[in-house]
Amino acid sequence: MAMSVGGAGGDEKPMSEINTTPLVDVMLVLLIIFLIAVPVAIQTIQKLKIPVIVSQESKDKVENLLLTVSTTDAAGRSAGDPGFEGANLGGDCRIYFNNITPVDSNELRDQAFKRLDSIVKRAGGPEALRDNPELIPEVHIRGDVNAPWRCVAGAIYNVQISGYPTVGFISTPVDPNG
Repeated sequence: MAMSVGGAGGDEKPMSEINTTPLVDVMLVLLIIFLIAVPVAIQTIQKLKIPVIVSQESKDKVENLLLTVSTTDAAGRSAGDPGFEGANLGGDCRIYFNNITPVDSNELRDQAFKRLDSIVKRAGGPEALRDNPELIPEVHIRGDVNAPWRCVAGAIYNVQISGYPTVGFISTPVDPNG
């Protein structure tokens, strides 16, 4: 058995090129998969409806934070403005702190943190809340049925970043008898 270890000239160098053909093939396949999968996923999310169920009255605490999430209408008007026609999927997100004060994402994060911090201090510190979990405040979100998920998810993210461990949704109650 014979093996060639180089020519007599000695000026041959090892091959330092990478064969990119398999890499390009894999990337093209992934691109095609994502081009097909993303529009299907977006359409599925757009059609998602929050179920209307029979709900029970919750034991609401004064410390709970209430948020309302909506969007501007097609003309760019916010809820409460004259002529508001309802939330629009393509509208700008609108978040109302304690269901009254309109805030942007940074204001929501700052105000939620300050509020939680004052509640923790008033309760006697984190240890007191750990000993009595019933005192831990929650966030209740009332989302407009036409508000896109990006607005609701942004509100959830900002309050959880602020330190609130529990986030729930407020639904419109349904009469169980009718």
